[in-house]
Amino acid sequence: MADYFAFNGDADGLCALQQLRLAEAPQALLVTGVKRDIALLRRVQAGSGDRVTVLDISHEQNREEVARLLQDGASIRYFDHHFAGELPAHPGFESYIDTAADVCTSTLVNRYLGGRHYRWAIVAAFGDGLPKLGLALAKHHGLPVEHIAELEQLGLYLNYNAYGESIADLHFDPAELAEALRPFVDPLDFIRSSETFATLRDGYSADMAKAASLTPWRGIPGATLYRLPAAPWARRVIGVLANRLLSQRPDHALALLSSNTDSGFTVSVRVPPEHPLAADAFCRRFATGGGRKRAAGINHLPASALASFAEAFENAYGRQPDDLVPSAILREQEQPC
Repeated sequence: MADYFAFNGDADGLCALQQLRLAEAPQALLVTGVKRDIALLRRVQAGSGDRVTVLDISHEQNREEVARLLQDGASIRYFDHHFAGELPAHPGFESYIDTAADVCTSTLVNRYLGGRHYRWAIVAAFGDGLPKLGLALAKHHGLPVEHIAELEQLGLYLNYNAYGESIADLHFDPAELAEALRPFVDPLDFIRSSETFATLRDGYSADMAKAASLTPWRGIPGATLYRLPAAPWARRVIGVLANRLLSQRPDHALALLSSNTDSGFTVSVRVPPEHPLAADAFCRRFATGGGRKRAAGINHLPASALASFAEAFENAYGRQPDDLVPSAILREQEQPC
């Protein structure tokens, strides 16, 4: 029997994988890629007696491959928090899918394992832009403030490493990063002893220093759009920058567009938690769009669709006059980020 792990290359996918590897110690084949590379199951050739564990990639985007693997006799257990669509009714399919806005895949794995490696779930929650979830889990386990801060930074850096158009944009291939994490039961030990952590920290600092000069491309009250340059550093920061900007203006919807080599754009969208239109529902209006309720994206937006996307985003998330907050507060919110 062969074991396969197909996992998103971001913080959530890596930390979900780390928990299961620590708990089960399987000798498994790893299948992963950059964060936007979610059609991973097409690369898995498993059959009778094999097990495929899927971590943090949408079932909706892998539906046909799931059906193929089940038909070929493989068993599948699926951990995810993205829009899933209709799931197969098959004895070989185990679903641990929860699309609630306040969970991530690593917390689902943490639940599955009975909290055996909860610190990695905390890292993932912070990295996946869910600081309230990370803080709640950390406080539940009585972690001191200084340890929480370290785990938050690790989550941020792991997530930052996943963004790019190709592996060449990243500091580390996610499969390589998974191997660097594997020996560490406690993520604090990885932070304090690994040169890999230092590389991620320094790369993040350098890239975010460049991002500090960015200004909005266009915007109206309630919705702002940024266009990032066609550069590896810009492709690396798009996700973590979107999370940072949302934390600064939590009532404001954001869209960040990074030029790609297909003469179009990669898009990251962040939406306030109280807004009735979920980010994934909005992004699924466009081909290659998807994600989760408050953080979603579009893998490829053709250049010809840029203007219509911007208009649709502003129509969806811009506030009407009757919705606006008092003018003094609005003027403060509209200062450039």
